[in-house]
Amino acid sequence: MDRFTDPLLLLGLLAVVAIWLKLSRSRELAIAEARRQCERHGLQLLDETVGLRSIGLRRLDGERVLERSYSFEVSIDGDDREPGRLWFAHGRLTGLSLPTIETRIPDNPDDATDAGNVVPLRPRLGGRKSGDTHLH
Repeated sequence: MDRFTDPLLLLGLLAVVAIWLKLSRSRELAIAEARRQCERHGLQLLDETVGLRSIGLRRLDGERVLERSYSFEVSIDGDDREPGRLWFAHGRLTGLSLPTIETRIPDNPDDATDAGNVVPLRPRLGGRKSGDTHLH
């Protein structure tokens, strides 16, 4: 049995390393996309940290795919910290949530409402002075 155990352990180790390298590359892509989206929307990406939040199944273009969700923090005016999220499937951006916008590519494009190029905006609550309370 020993002559089968060693190759299996080596194969398992190689699989773990391959998965780790793929997730590392995916995280690098998520960091670049978060930076690009923050620049596009006039936000500051805080701490340059983007972390994997979840992995789940989603129906996209008629097939089930693995979708990764990454979370990060941004600042609108330099004195605050707001959450942001990105969703990726097949190496492309499938969803974005920032403090001022939230868009999600529909699971089935035929079910999408005809909103054109309108991006829904959420109003900011309250001021940002010290002592002010605000909702997240």
